[in-house]
Amino acid sequence: MDSSLALKVTSDLFWTGLLVCLPVLGLTLLVGVAVSILQVITQVQEASLSFVPKLVTAGIAVLAFGPWMLRTLCGFTVQLWARIPGMF
Repeated sequence: MDSSLALKVTSDLFWTGLLVCLPVLGLTLLVGVAVSILQVITQVQEASLSFVPKLVTAGIAVLAFGPWMLRTLCGFTVQLWARIPGMF
Protein backbone atom coordinates (compact mmCIF):
# COMPACT_ATOMS: atom_id res chain seq x y z
CA MET A 1 0.00 0.00 0.00
CA ASP A 2 1.48 3.34 -0.96
CA SER A 3 0.85 6.64 0.73
CA SER A 4 -1.58 7.97 -1.89
CA LEU A 5 -3.88 4.97 -1.38
CA ALA A 6 -3.74 5.39 2.39
CA LEU A 7 -4.60 9.09 2.03
CA LYS A 8 -7.50 8.25 -0.32
CA VAL A 9 -8.92 5.66 2.10
CA THR A 10 -8.54 8.08 5.03
CA SER A 11 -10.18 10.88 3.05
CA ASP A 12 -13.11 8.63 2.12
CA LEU A 13 -13.42 7.58 5.76
CA PHE A 14 -13.66 11.15 7.03
CA TRP A 15 -16.08 12.27 4.29
CA THR A 16 -18.33 9.27 4.91
CA GLY A 17 -18.25 9.93 8.65
CA LEU A 18 -19.11 13.59 8.12
CA LEU A 19 -21.90 12.73 5.72
CA VAL A 20 -23.41 10.18 8.11
CA CYS A 21 -23.22 12.47 11.17
CA LEU A 22 -24.44 15.61 9.42
CA PRO A 23 -28.24 15.10 9.67
CA VAL A 24 -28.19 14.37 13.41
CA LEU A 25 -25.70 17.09 14.25
CA GLY A 26 -27.38 19.66 11.99
CA LEU A 27 -30.86 19.13 13.41
CA THR A 28 -29.54 19.10 16.97
CA LEU A 29 -27.69 22.34 16.28
CA LEU A 30 -30.83 24.01 14.93
CA VAL A 31 -32.91 22.92 17.91
CA GLY A 32 -30.16 24.04 20.31
CA VAL A 33 -30.04 27.50 18.74
CA ALA A 34 -33.84 27.78 18.82
CA VAL A 35 -33.98 26.77 22.48
CA SER A 36 -31.17 29.18 23.33
CA ILE A 37 -33.02 32.04 21.65
CA LEU A 38 -36.16 31.06 23.56
CA GLN A 39 -34.18 31.03 26.82
CA VAL A 40 -32.76 34.48 26.11
CA ILE A 41 -36.19 35.87 25.33
CA THR A 42 -37.88 34.38 28.39
CA GLN A 43 -34.81 34.58 30.67
CA VAL A 44 -35.39 31.04 31.88
CA GLN A 45 -31.94 29.48 32.33
CA GLU A 46 -32.76 25.85 33.03
CA ALA A 47 -30.21 23.25 31.88
CA SER A 48 -32.76 20.52 31.24
CA LEU A 49 -34.75 22.87 29.01
CA SER A 50 -31.80 22.86 26.63
CA PHE A 51 -30.82 19.20 26.97
CA VAL A 52 -34.13 17.39 26.58
CA PRO A 53 -35.23 18.88 23.22
CA LYS A 54 -31.80 18.21 21.72
CA LEU A 55 -31.89 14.62 22.97
CA VAL A 56 -35.37 14.06 21.55
CA THR A 57 -34.35 15.64 18.24
CA ALA A 58 -31.27 13.42 18.00
CA GLY A 59 -33.41 10.33 18.65
CA ILE A 60 -35.95 11.31 16.01
CA ALA A 61 -33.17 12.10 13.53
CA VAL A 62 -31.57 8.70 14.09
CA LEU A 63 -34.94 7.02 13.55
CA ALA A 64 -35.65 9.05 10.42
CA PHE A 65 -32.17 8.91 8.85
CA GLY A 66 -31.05 5.58 10.33
CA PRO A 67 -31.72 3.40 7.27
CA TRP A 68 -29.90 5.85 5.01
CA MET A 69 -26.98 6.09 7.45
CA LEU A 70 -26.73 2.30 7.61
CA ARG A 71 -26.82 1.99 3.81
CA THR A 72 -24.10 4.62 3.49
CA LEU A 73 -21.86 2.92 6.05
CA CYS A 74 -22.45 -0.51 4.51
CA GLY A 75 -21.62 0.85 1.06
CA PHE A 76 -18.38 2.33 2.39
CA THR A 77 -17.50 -0.96 4.10
CA VAL A 78 -18.19 -3.01 0.97
CA GLN A 79 -16.09 -0.59 -1.09
CA LEU A 80 -13.26 -0.82 1.46
CA TRP A 81 -13.33 -4.63 1.49
CA ALA A 82 -13.37 -4.68 -2.33
CA ARG A 83 -10.17 -2.59 -2.37
CA ILE A 84 -8.22 -5.00 -0.16
CA PRO A 85 -6.97 -7.34 -2.96
CA GLY A 86 -5.56 -4.38 -4.89
CA MET A 87 -3.68 -3.00 -1.89
CA PHE A 88 -0.95 -5.62 -1.80
